[in-house]
Amino acid sequence: MVAARITVNGTETPIAPAAPQTTVLDFLRERGLTGTKEGCAEGECGACSVLVARPGVNKPTDWVAVNACLVPAAALDGQEVITSEGLATPGEPGTPPGLHPVQEEMAVRGGSQCGYCTPGFICSMAAEYYRPNRCAHAEPAPAAGTAETVDAEHGPNGFDLHALSGNLCRCTGYRPIRDAAFAVGTPADEDPLARRREQSPPAPVATEYTQGDSVFLRRNTLAETLQLLRERPDAVVVAGSTDWGVEVNIRSRRADCVVAVDRLSEMRELRVASDHIEIGAALTLTEIERRLDGSVPLLAELFPQFASRLIRNGATLGGNLGTGSPIGDSPPVLLALDASVVLADADGERVVPLADYFTGYRQSVRRPGELIRAVRIPLPLAPVVAFHKIAKRRFDDISSVAVAFALDIEGGIVRTARIGLGGVAATPIRSLATEAALEGKPWTAETVEAAAPVLRAEGTPMNDHRASADYRSAMLGQSLLKLYAQTTEAVPS
Repeated sequence: MVAARITVNGTETPIAPAAPQTTVLDFLRERGLTGTKEGCAEGECGACSVLVARPGVNKPTDWVAVNACLVPAAALDGQEVITSEGLATPGEPGTPPGLHPVQEEMAVRGGSQCGYCTPGFICSMAAEYYRPNRCAHAEPAPAAGTAETVDAEHGPNGFDLHALSGNLCRCTGYRPIRDAAFAVGTPADEDPLARRREQSPPAPVATEYTQGDSVFLRRNTLAETLQLLRERPDAVVVAGSTDWGVEVNIRSRRADCVVAVDRLSEMRELRVASDHIEIGAALTLTEIERRLDGSVPLLAELFPQFASRLIRNGATLGGNLGTGSPIGDSPPVLLALDASVVLADADGERVVPLADYFTGYRQSVRRPGELIRAVRIPLPLAPVVAFHKIAKRRFDDISSVAVAFALDIEGGIVRTARIGLGGVAATPIRSLATEAALEGKPWTAETVEAAAPVLRAEGTPMNDHRASADYRSAMLGQSLLKLYAQTTEAVPS
């Protein structure tokens, strides 16, 4: 097996002698690439972001920004990484490199003060700069401080500010950073990173990286991976490492064996059948969002509220369900969609309704050696949907309460109701009593006002630093009232 290595800024770099849990952040800094910074070590500030060449949605390759503080270096074996240093244009011998267009705009528009966060902003901004379907809406670019916007979160150049939702600045202020984002133009034809998008990304490679008593493993096929998990039931399974990376950094967790599944082709498919949609458990949330392109409206409401773009570029539905967290944002939505999970092991597959999947706090019916291969969403979809996330910050925050609704209302009558709840019990739950209180009833203020107390009584909410039990219960009832107010005019009579 070929020695593990990463192509960094065009140069192949051996991963050894880094430990298997060494993050890409530490790997890069140990090699002198100190533009990549550690700010939080849990994926909330973006100071560590770098670009990775990934399979594209609209072109063969996308340049994707990820949190280098969360991803093990071994997970990028055989892949290509660009850091803030690598974005600069090489100069003639003996001359300094030229600034990348994104770097140039940040400099001239005052987007940097202390500079600590700037390289991370630059990389996240560059990922959006190279997004293939980004298109300008107005010309020329606005002057500093006068950026015209298409809407609150999109610039005249098509720049989506969600690309920066995972980057934190502590001193400059966001207006000049926004000005820089809204001023970048279109990549030049000779831009090497733009041209790189037309070629395929690096193919997945089998990895067996061992240092000391720890090993990081990646197999080529799902069958090989499932056999490995049968032999190593103690292994920690990772995809984007957005959860495991926090455990390693903040809680000093270590594992004798880590198995990566993020590049298994059998877990990266998205298929639409006549009666269901099947989403591979190793597709990132960004990939799902862009491939579905709004065709599942409830998921379309979820994605912008799920952490940040940096996290969504690595996080997967399989990982979010696999952790079993009662405050994950995807389980309430998938419960409302009446989804099932496809569980696979070396003996075969089984399909389990998500409503039956969770058995206790961070516990599920998944057996040792089993993987979540895919998530299935039945068709047709309910026409009245909403996702309400109650949190202290608008973006990049953990829910205090999450409520997802999917209602089929015909002739003014609620034919079916599915309501998923997060943050109010030891597991994500279906709101069965409220569903029963709505089904068969007219969609009227009287019905909703009668059902709201039922929803307030669902679950077993607790007091913690995010919210009190009473507040959580109150938000449940308010969420149903909000849904009625939002949808009354849109519901067909």
